Amino acid sequence: MFTDRAKIHLKAGDGGNGCVSFRREKYIPKGGPDGGDGGKGGDIIFQADQNMATLQDFYYRPMLKANSGKNGSGANKTGKSGKNLIVKVPVGTQVVDPETLQIIHDFVTPNEKQVLAKGGKGGKGNAQFLSQYNRAPRESEPGHPGEEKNLLLELKLLADVGLVGFPNAGKSTLLTKISSARPKIGNYPFTTLKPVLGTVKYDVYKDFVVADIPGIIEGAHNNVGLGHEFLRHIERTKVLVFVLEIGNFGDRDPVKEYHILEQELRLHKPDLIVKPRIVAANKMDLPGSKENLNNFLNSNIIDKDLVYPISAITGKGINELLSKMMQIVEQSRLEE
Repeated sequence: MFTDRAKIHLKAGDGGNGCVSFRREKYIPKGGPDGGDGGKGGDIIFQADQNMATLQDFYYRPMLKANSGKNGSGANKTGKSGKNLIVKVPVGTQVVDPETLQIIHDFVTPNEKQVLAKGGKGGKGNAQFLSQYNRAPRESEPGHPGEEKNLLLELKLLADVGLVGFPNAGKSTLLTKISSARPKIGNYPFTTLKPVLGTVKYDVYKDFVVADIPGIIEGAHNNVGLGHEFLRHIERTKVLVFVLEIGNFGDRDPVKEYHILEQELRLHKPDLIVKPRIVAANKMDLPGSKENLNNFLNSNIIDKDLVYPISAITGKGINELLSKMMQIVEQSRLEE
């Protein structure tokens, strides 16, 4: 199961209570206060793990609790601190306040750590209250409660290139051709049911990551089809590749599909529409593809230099498409 959203509840450890104690030794008739402090409660620390791909663990375990500190004891013994709870999340996870929708932290680097709930301080023992005015203090402090909060986790894949298009446009086939990823491929709607990442080795020293986003259809931004669930995964990409079916197959209209894809991206998040984009005019191996391509180019909806005729099945035109992807990714990396 691919899970990219999860609501969780955190409870850091409470601090241990301070102790009220006095020295009781045979040859020391007036022993002073020796109550120790309580131990600190455990923190809840999140750590980015590049080996994790989903938030599925939090679906089954939404309540996360760290250990509390131990109470202090006599002979000025401080209670043992509660053990910190280390929670691993996939790289690309955003921690969001569910009420304000503000991003609290964004995990973009492997092994990056962040304390999201602090354990409570231990309470003071009576030895801490000793003064010249109070030689036999009998007060102590209770432990301070650990932080408790509700959070929302959202996973946004870290990919350089996002493949977007209608179902069966050939995105998965293209991904298998240019990377070692092996998404499920079939001739029926919504073959891809979860985003798939693939690394493209452009040459010995250059590579980039491509994400195959499940088919977007009209109304995706409004929870129609699967697009609503996965549109967020293209928010971090540096370039969008519109994979359009140009070959003469059914009544599909590439110009109409292009406008729908553009509109769905705009309605999901306006920032997406300003990202660099190129068009992969796919299925050029099918009858009628050249005529359809000319009609698409003559519509002038996008610069002709940004349209790359390809066949994901035969591999024709893919090298030119990859070269353009790499060029835009490198430029974006330099700007960043």
